[in-house]
Amino acid sequence: MKSVLIIGLGRFGKYMAENMMALGNEVLAIDKREERVNEVLETVTNAQIGDATSEAFIASLGVRNFDICVVAIGDNFQSSLETTSLLKDYGASFVLARANRDVHAKFLLRNGADRIVYPEKEMAERLAMKYGTNNIFDYVELTHDYSIYEIAVPEGWVGKSILEKRVRTKYHISILATKQGEDLRPLPPADHIFSRAETLIIVGHHKDVRALIR
Repeated sequence: MKSVLIIGLGRFGKYMAENMMALGNEVLAIDKREERVNEVLETVTNAQIGDATSEAFIASLGVRNFDICVVAIGDNFQSSLETTSLLKDYGASFVLARANRDVHAKFLLRNGADRIVYPEKEMAERLAMKYGTNNIFDYVELTHDYSIYEIAVPEGWVGKSILEKRVRTKYHISILATKQGEDLRPLPPADHIFSRAETLIIVGHHKDVRALIR
């Protein structure tokens, strides 16, 4: 269980708070708008009305005690920047800040953010990857170079085993699981025979995966 501070309760902040709670964490949710705070009162550990650009208010929160501080302010970049800076000034150990543009991300990082998230951009990339190709069914980015993909079994693999296709050495990917309907089988053995009825959960470099699914 982690202690999480979420500042900004628009759609992103609200969903973040709900999901953090669902994972068994303690969540303190903050927004300067009373109606937003009221919306999450029954779903989070605690919620407060407050202006996170106020040094006195940030000082009162004891931000050193939180494992994660999320700056989810999406409608006022100046407020997001000031809040991020104040959180680090008062000892926040890890600040995750929302950004809408690359230039915003650059300034947030300079002002102490430990990690940047682009909710709209990241969702758009995932949906484009999922619906814009014929052989990718899902996609989760791990780094700028590596991702986890759910893909169709390549036609030339059907009826062959993982060992026969030399998947790791020839294609430079790792198979994490096979999936058929709702049946997920993690870490298939080397003698697993590929079937058209299944999909593969793989991890690899973007260029290697794209070469594989052409």
